This record gives sequence, C-alpha cells and structure tokens, in this order.
Amino acid sequence: MSFTIGEKVGFLYEVGGGVIRKVTNPTTFMVEDESGFERTFLLNELVKIHGSNYKLSNSADLHVNEDETLSTNTHFVLKENVAGSKKAMDVWEIDLHIHAITETNLGLTNFQMLTKQLAEFKSFFKKAKSKNIRKIVAIHGVGEGVLKEEIRSYLSKQEGIEYYDADFREYGKGATTVEIHYNYK
Repeated sequence: MSFTIGEKVGFLYEVGGGVIRKVTNPTTFMVEDESGFERTFLLNELVKIHGSNYKLSNSADLHVNEDETLSTNTHFVLKENVAGSKKAMDVWEIDLHIHAITETNLGLTNFQMLTKQLAEFKSFFKKAKSKNIRKIVAIHGVGEGVLKEEIRSYLSKQEGIEYYDADFREYGKGATTVEIHYNYK
C-alpha cells in the first residue's frame, strides 16, 4: 500500500490525522496535520481514511452526517411466505460491527467508533421509516453493551416503535429487533 498527495490519513500511534502533502520516497511521507504543521511519517505509521465523513481532531470528537448514504452493509432479508415462494418482506438488517461500516478502525478511539456506529444506525433507522419498512434488525454485537444501550436510548425517544432482543437462534445475544408501527390516515 502507498499513499498519494492529497489523500486523507490517520495516525496509527497517536490520535488524529492529516493530508499527504509530499511523497519523500516510497516509505516516507510529509503529512499536514490538523494544526497545519507538516510532519514526516513512515508508511507503517499511517492508515488511509476512506470517505468524507471523518473530521480528524485531537479532541477525539467525530462528526458524522447522518443523512449521508448508508454503508453497503444494509441487507434486505428474504423470508419464505406461507405459499413457500420467496419474496422480500419488510425486514431490513444492518451489521453495526465497526469492521462492517469502515475500512479500518486503526487510529479511532472507542468514542469515535461508537459515534460512527450510532450515526450509521440513526441514518439506517430514518431511511427505513422513510420507506415504510415495518421491521429492522440491528446487529450490534455483545461486547460491553455500550452500543446496544445507546441504540435503545435513541429508540426509547421515538414514537410508534417496539424493540426487543432479536431471535437468539439466529443472532445470538448481539442484536436488537425494532418493529415500526405506522398510522395510516
């Protein structure tokens, strides 16, 4: 892997990142950090930042636009109906594991990862509601339960929904099912 001039990078061994300003040789790069200072880094001290939804900062704050398009980890679940034919049901699934929504999490703090995961869920939830989807499954994993609690805290403030642990046989302990009820008038 190598980097090109103008590419966004994160620092592997410290918080923050910057933009490649000069390629000194194939393994050494001049990077302009968030403060505007140019610093020299080796290839193995940098990681590519993909997408434009990152704002690198020393304050460990990650700003994500919830209205951006969703990652490619949104799944439409096919279920067999009573007649045995397969048709798309109103069930959407999203995997919120950090490796599923970003190319890499190197250089990101736990807070930054949680912020990104929660923003991805909120965007997914809003998109599902706009499409009148009746059921979504958020795969958040088990871990320490922080993401699960943040998702459920967000959902508790929404109207017309129920949420509960997803089917253990299918998802284990690491997923939440959300049923959305619409008032059609």
